[in-house]
Amino acid sequence: MQLTILIVDDEPSNLAIMRNILREQYRLAFARSGAEAEAAVKRHRPAMVLLDIGLPDTNGVELCRRLKALDPDNAMRVIFVTGYRDVAHEEAGFQAGCVDYIVKPVSPSLVRARVAAHLAQVRTSALERSHHDAILMLGHAGHYNDSDTGAHIWRMAAYARELALARGWDAQAADQLEQAAPMHDTGKLGIPHTILRKNGPLDAAEWAIMRTHPAIGHAILSQSSAPVFQLAAEVALRHHEKWDGSGYPDGLAGSAIPESARIVALADVFDALSMARPYKAPWPIAQITGYIMENRGKHFEPALVDCFVTALPTLLDVRSRWQAREEAMLVHDINFDGSIVAERAGK
Repeated sequence: MQLTILIVDDEPSNLAIMRNILREQYRLAFARSGAEAEAAVKRHRPAMVLLDIGLPDTNGVELCRRLKALDPDNAMRVIFVTGYRDVAHEEAGFQAGCVDYIVKPVSPSLVRARVAAHLAQVRTSALERSHHDAILMLGHAGHYNDSDTGAHIWRMAAYARELALARGWDAQAADQLEQAAPMHDTGKLGIPHTILRKNGPLDAAEWAIMRTHPAIGHAILSQSSAPVFQLAAEVALRHHEKWDGSGYPDGLAGSAIPESARIVALADVFDALSMARPYKAPWPIAQITGYIMENRGKHFEPALVDCFVTALPTLLDVRSRWQAREEAMLVHDINFDGSIVAERAGK
């Protein structure tokens, strides 16, 4: 899909020059005044504006601020194309929100290069937003039939990030695991509501169905080649495997279980034991720690349990921040991004 570029200049000859430079690669729109530019941004939603500073009805720097205000997602890039060469105008432009400054008379090759570079950033940002939205929706969908408020998956993901850092992952990899972790139960979309919400223990046949959710989640998430979804697919498939080989779906043991899934499994259990459920009160920290230590070498990798002990103060800080948010508010629901939909207590 061609991106739209809005070219704003009061001189028809300048508009013609920019048209000849860019018309073969981009969809173009044109404006000769501030008023026309604002109307064009509202109509065309351009990815980029090439903006002259000296316009007949407004100052281009002030117009830049107004145009940026029409772009709440900050997806539109503004480049000044102007005859002003002084540093003061450049600084004013950057302060108003532009990303680049091209001086007239323009070089066609320079214009094409600058435009292409900034639009590549636009495409990358749009892709990242799409991934983010998909992550939020899949994470929420996987827990749609759960009985908790929905905070669990976001809190657990934060725990997974801290455990990954304690294990020696770099910040970028840990951040990606935090993005992937909320999708670990996406496969529950394929499990009947009667099983997910059953008031009582599952029988053997129901457990057999429940244990298909890792493979279902993997099948859904692996459709994307994006690294975050490939990681999420790995976690979804393996987060119920156990270090001693007693888990499911394939009874993998030890290092055959991906480290990402080992981390998420521990974070998931830690959060599940920490939270209140209809059938239990939250466990005290000493009891949780004792349980995790008892399962060292059974459910959990021994070295990862050691990392858990080291990271416990940080994990408790994450938990306290979530508790403070929920205790300060009368919680009605949790947004896809983990933010709380609520009213102030007492209203």
